[in-house]
Amino acid sequence: MILRMTTALAVLMLAGCGSTVPDSNPNAGNGVGFGDYNRYAQQRADRDAELERSTAPLTEEMAIAQDTIGVLNETASSSGGEVQVATITPASTDNPRISDEQDFDAVSSRETIESDRERLQDQRQTLQVAQPQNVPERPSGRTAPNIVAYALATTNPVGQPAYDRRSRYNEDRYRNACAEFASPDQAQAAFLAAGGPERDRRGIDPDGDGFACFWDPRPFRTARGG
Repeated sequence: MILRMTTALAVLMLAGCGSTVPDSNPNAGNGVGFGDYNRYAQQRADRDAELERSTAPLTEEMAIAQDTIGVLNETASSSGGEVQVATITPASTDNPRISDEQDFDAVSSRETIESDRERLQDQRQTLQVAQPQNVPERPSGRTAPNIVAYALATTNPVGQPAYDRRSRYNEDRYRNACAEFASPDQAQAAFLAAGGPERDRRGIDPDGDGFACFWDPRPFRTARGG
């Protein structure tokens, strides 16, 4: 008797404890990780619909920023008016000054393979190939001194006397004479043509280095590598 009462009491205690054990999987039967599948499917459909609306073409009203319209309306309301959205006029494509060569439909409507072949043949017939020619020779009667050859033939540095200048140096005469030439190269050529570097009739080489009016032979020497 005592054994039966003990067994019954144990069964009652287990039954009471079993009613308080929580369900370890509240989403059982709804699919792993999804919860309510029908609810998930509806949320996904709503999201796809929202994406389609966000990628729809803009209307004329939507083309103007909403915040800009709001600011303009606030400004216009103070004067008793309201902003009106202007009608957008599409750009004209009939302007003859705008090329349509990048428009395949426009080009294919007026050009064919045969017309392209004829145009290519016409271009080949009118093509003129320029033949190379020899470099013209310098005239044999040239009298101007060659300042490049002179620069390469000299070795003394700029400012180092190489020729005797017995005439007294005159600063004003020197500057006035050099001012008559457009460049030091022209001054050097005239200096050599007038008997330089041995003689300096115009006083444009007062230090006797053989270089007139700040002319410098070093760029020519450097180009030769010496």
